[in-house]
Amino acid sequence: MWFKKISFILFSFTFTNSIFAQTPNLKNGDLLFINVHCGPMCEAINAVTKGFEGNDFNHVGMVYSNNNQDFYVYEAISKGVVKTPLNDFLNRTDIVYKGSIKEPYEHLIPLAAQFCESQLGVPYDNDFIYDNGKYYCSELLYDAFLAANHNEAFFQLFPMTYKEPDSDQFFPVWMEHFAQQGIEIPEGKPGCNPGGMSLDEKIEMELYKF
Repeated sequence: MWFKKISFILFSFTFTNSIFAQTPNLKNGDLLFINVHCGPMCEAINAVTKGFEGNDFNHVGMVYSNNNQDFYVYEAISKGVVKTPLNDFLNRTDIVYKGSIKEPYEHLIPLAAQFCESQLGVPYDNDFIYDNGKYYCSELLYDAFLAANHNEAFFQLFPMTYKEPDSDQFFPVWMEHFAQQGIEIPEGKPGCNPGGMSLDEKIEMELYKF
């Protein structure tokens, strides 16, 4: 009998710990910042944008769960605005930083998530032009929190640059990209990027261990 009791206790302890081990240390509205490797375009982005503690971030998404068990990430990727299972998102990289919305602004999170949900399927913004009916990653989150905040800016827009640092020359990759898009390079137009977003004082940044 004592063996059965000990076995049950050990099983219960192991099972309970396995549940906690599978529960990510995340909450709704957390922003996940990563640096993906996509060749010259990502290298060009990293060259002119710097994030929290000098890190390179060229992609960001927002965590959300309806039941605290199944976690997803709202993000804008090449196929448009999607809701990606958390593990699929994390499998793209070895290093992730988490940006938690600070307490005074947490009430905006449900409305921001509702906005993202309503934008599922919207095309990716390959033109990188703000307010053109399409979204790149940080642009989606900018508008999500803008809508949640009664159309008052939560994050900031900055003049975008596609030029090499300390130069008047455009990166060749951007010249080729916008030529393919059939538009002028939107140099100086307002926009946002994951690095700049990671520096916002309204979020708390930390390395996310998973």
